Formats: sequence, structure tokens, C-alpha cells
Amino acid sequence: MSVLLGLACLGALVFIPLLIGVVIYNGLVSLRNRVENAWAQIDVQLKRRHDLIPNLVETVKGYAAHEKETLDAVIQARSAAMAGEASGSPAQSAQAEGVLTGALKSLFALSESYPDLKANQNFLQLQEELTSTEDRIAYSRQFYNDEVRKFNTKIQTVPSNIIAGIGNFKVKEYFEVPEGEKDVVDVKFD
Repeated sequence: MSVLLGLACLGALVFIPLLIGVVIYNGLVSLRNRVENAWAQIDVQLKRRHDLIPNLVETVKGYAAHEKETLDAVIQARSAAMAGEASGSPAQSAQAEGVLTGALKSLFALSESYPDLKANQNFLQLQEELTSTEDRIAYSRQFYNDEVRKFNTKIQTVPSNIIAGIGNFKVKEYFEVPEGEKDVVDVKFD
């Protein structure tokens, strides 16, 4: 009877830590998947933003064709933002998106000089869609960063850091807006 009890205790000593390890590992996998899903949501919104820009540029081009330098800057910034997004690095993507935001500020500033453009229904619709997209991007960034914080905290705390090391889980980057781009973008035209 005591041998049986001893074997049961030994089995419990092996089984319980193994069970805890499996639970922690599965929790880490779940958090990693949530981070990747949150990043995918940012990608969706950035793609929507990038898709709106050519239409916006074409609309402005019809009214302000001689503002080629500003229009070209927006197109170049869009291309750089798409390349930053393709890199998969939140830091590179955030930096490229910051440049694009600056170029869009210049584009919107042009509309002040062209009253017909400000009144153009297509321009107003694109402006509204872009504003809505910017709000979605901000929400998606916040959600992504919240998930990254949860994941990073989990892989850096005991005892899950042991399982994270064994499972090769790495700290994820936050999607941070570059320092110079933290100002609010005002895209309203009254």
C-alpha cells in the first residue's frame, strides 16, 4: 500500500508540473496569436488608407495640377508606407506611416487654396473615409499595443518565462508613432 502511495506521489510530482507547463505554453501560443491577429487588423486598415490615397490625389490633381511636388510627395510617401508595412516590422511601418501622415497634411493644406476642391463631393467623401480610416488605425494600434503588452509581460514573468525560453517566444515590438508625428492630424474642412 505504501509503495502504491509512493508511486502516486511520484506520478503527481511529474504530472502536475508537466500539466502546468502545458497550460502556460498554450497560454503563450494564444497570446502570440492574438498579437498576430491584432497586427493583421492594423494591416487591413493601413491597406484601406493606402487604397484611398490614389483617388484623393487624382481628385486634387484635377483642381491643383500645378501642385505636382506635393502630389508626388504623397505618392512617394504612400509607396514607402506600403514597403514599411511589407517589412512586417512595427517600427519601420510606424515610421513610414508617419511620413505619409505628414505628406497628407500638406495635401489637405492645399485644399484651403482651392475653394472648388473643398466643395467637391468626391473630395469630401474621400476626406470622410480617410478620417474614418485614421480613427480605425488609431483603435487598431491601441488594440495591438495592448496585446503586445500582455504577451511581453507574460513571457517576461516567472514561471512563464521559463516556458517562453524553451518555446523560443520572443518579445514583440510596439507600434509606436514616431516622436515628431504625435500631433493630431486635422483633416476637417469647414
